[in-house]
Amino acid sequence: MAVTFSLGLPQGFTQELAGRLDPAETFDAMVAVAQNAERAGYESVYVADHLVTVPPSQHMVFECWTTVAALLRETERIRVGQLVTCNDYRNPALQAKMASTVDAIGGGRFTFGIGAGWYEPDYRSYGFEFRDDATRLRRLQEAVQIILSMWTEPETTFKGQHYTVADAINQPKGVQSPHIPMMIAGGGERMTLKVVAKYADLCNLLGDPATVAHKLEVLRRHCEAVGRDFGSIRKTVLMYGSLGDTEQEARSRLPQWIPAVFPGELAEYGLVGTAEVIRERIAAYEAVGVDEFIISFPDVIGGEVVERFAEAFIA
Repeated sequence: MAVTFSLGLPQGFTQELAGRLDPAETFDAMVAVAQNAERAGYESVYVADHLVTVPPSQHMVFECWTTVAALLRETERIRVGQLVTCNDYRNPALQAKMASTVDAIGGGRFTFGIGAGWYEPDYRSYGFEFRDDATRLRRLQEAVQIILSMWTEPETTFKGQHYTVADAINQPKGVQSPHIPMMIAGGGERMTLKVVAKYADLCNLLGDPATVAHKLEVLRRHCEAVGRDFGSIRKTVLMYGSLGDTEQEARSRLPQWIPAVFPGELAEYGLVGTAEVIRERIAAYEAVGVDEFIISFPDVIGGEVVERFAEAFIA
């Protein structure tokens, strides 16, 4: 298969770390999952950028940027990225600097993922203003311009409605050329996908193959409008996987939080089922233009699910 497979690490957001009491041991277990994914042939591992669980609880959630930096030092080949960092949690000029440093830490294996943010409890509990959707997206559009400039220009000066930087110097700029790849997540057709067409190296979408096909056609039209090569954008989908000997076994492992993240009936389109069913669903996404699956699995800490999926689907 031409598509590649990446792993969404268990980081705590969906309470998958509930019941664990020792944070150091738990972080070591996360690192072990990333190392297993590297040995098994996955393309990348990704971590989310959230500050409290969904719903809010006392269970552990590990911070995104420090986790990425640690993972890059604990692995050798696999790429590491965010799915995705929230623009409003940090100043964009600072995020550009952080990304450049992280890319150097990993020797050029970092993928910078960014989005407008959506989980209101993060904002409210940590004191960030939760603006309306349109404002968050306008802030994102300004932020990615600043970040890209700081990765590619000697100095950056930018005065927008939401952000201002003056003669900002960013050294080092990272390892990768022409710059660190930028993933922008989201499927909003009027604003988000337009920002993707202008600035992103990767997009990330949610939904069944028909939905993804529609979003990619919208993205194609935005690319044509701005003179961008649609083929230069890597198309990724956020996915959940559960491989079983029977359909019933695979579906029984789906956690209760699935409807809060994935639209519709995930069991009907996700990578859920027997190997034969999953192979057919992979092919359906590949047929509409998907390049990469970023998959979360149940019970990955201490289990063999990451390796079992790789044996079945990663050459």
